[in-house]
Amino acid sequence: RCRRYRGLTLVLTFLCYTSYHLSRKPISIVKSQLHPNCSALGPNPRNDSNSSTWCSWAPFDGANYKELFGALDNAFLVAYAIGMFISGIFGERLPLRYYLSGGMVLSGLFTLLFGLGYFWDIHVLWFFIVMQVCNGLVQTTGWPSVVTCVGNWFGKGKRGLIMGIWNSHTSVGNILGSLIAGVWVSSAWGLSFIVPGIIIAAVGIICFFFLVEYPEDVGCSPPLHHVRVTCSEKDPEGITSSEGPLSISGQSSRDHLNSPKEPGEEPEAISFLGALRIPGVVEFSLCLLFAKLVSYTFLYWLPLYIVNVGEVLGPERQEGAGHGEHLLTTLLSLAAHFGAKEAGDLSTLFDVGGILGGIFAGLISDYAGGRATTCCVMLVVAAPMLFLYNHIGQNGIGTSIAMLVVCGALVNGPYALITTAVSADLGTHESLKGNAKALSTVTAIIDGTGSIGAALGPLLAGLISPTGWNNVFYMLIAADVLACLLLTRVVVKEIRGWCGPMARQRGYVQP
Repeated sequence: RCRRYRGLTLVLTFLCYTSYHLSRKPISIVKSQLHPNCSALGPNPRNDSNSSTWCSWAPFDGANYKELFGALDNAFLVAYAIGMFISGIFGERLPLRYYLSGGMVLSGLFTLLFGLGYFWDIHVLWFFIVMQVCNGLVQTTGWPSVVTCVGNWFGKGKRGLIMGIWNSHTSVGNILGSLIAGVWVSSAWGLSFIVPGIIIAAVGIICFFFLVEYPEDVGCSPPLHHVRVTCSEKDPEGITSSEGPLSISGQSSRDHLNSPKEPGEEPEAISFLGALRIPGVVEFSLCLLFAKLVSYTFLYWLPLYIVNVGEVLGPERQEGAGHGEHLLTTLLSLAAHFGAKEAGDLSTLFDVGGILGGIFAGLISDYAGGRATTCCVMLVVAAPMLFLYNHIGQNGIGTSIAMLVVCGALVNGPYALITTAVSADLGTHESLKGNAKALSTVTAIIDGTGSIGAALGPLLAGLISPTGWNNVFYMLIAADVLACLLLTRVVVKEIRGWCGPMARQRGYVQP
């Protein structure tokens, strides 16, 4: 019975955060439709408008449209980053089921209102900015809540692999969001927001009725990190169970915890400064800042990059065909010139790579016992791959597909590992002596710091892209290198641990 509840928790939290990302993705797909290449659509039917922007949606019809897109992204992401630091504190003190469901319904409302701007014929920037700010604030209810729920049900065992698979909800949501938004992006882009808004609100209602926050609520025993133990703190591998690494603790704790929990017995929630003092929290938070900067720049700007680069390279390739280039090579190259829908569909391959990267990172970190080292290696390899994608990624459809999958795996792998398994490990760190109430706050601190990078990335991309896409990629490569350097101290400690008596211990443990 308890196994069924654990499975239900995984499925529900997976669907919840899939819908969160599903509702974030449409803005990146719709950008190219808000400011398309109007000259390619034929003559201007209105004589009193600019011929090159007659089909654009005001206020994004000016020469500064990229800066406005950056401001739109930043409105959401800055609000999200600020709200995330507060969200974890509320998440520990309010019923997670109410907190999560309420946030999802409100997020659906603001996403829907953004889309209604199309049908209400709204052309003022402040309306779209306000909707983005409100949506960013309410979406902070999601991540601390779902990670805390999963952490309440699962112990450290093979947490990296389990959470690597579970964290594919981020990429699955991005993929579904891209595909759903792409259906209406060229005909009625407002529906690209309205439909995802309805979906996230509906999933929130389902979550309200079926999500179980704590194992004790249904008579199940909590996993090992919830139990105040004695000898196991010195020998974490000394406690085993016939149910495997994700199983609950021994029979004595089962007898003691079979009854529903009493609020008076709960440990006190940890303070913000107390969470910062947990070893590894600061290093991984700063690393995530730069890792998320790269990931969210791709999330918000990749479809527009694909369209813009195709528009630039298309005429050059046609000229090359006229000078006798191989016909098949030219046709494959010309296939890289996509419209808004096709660019959105192609961008989903980056998220396919993200799914593979998250699973791979979790599996390797479980086996090697080094979360930081796994992240660092993937970040080091990601830097040259980003350089190659910018220079050869548009040379053909096959090259584009391969490079997008590889870059997605290397960029999103460390991001996924830090926001899931590392956050859960640190939120149930041995220094807390069994107090798992810190999990929501630690998760919020790590993801909140990362969200600062998520806000900076798209903003910098909007400011830098008018000078050339090459400069945007140089910025992304520099961020990857900085993310790796910030983990140096933790990597050194992990390597020393492998050389000592803790070489066989699995999972991230701060020496």
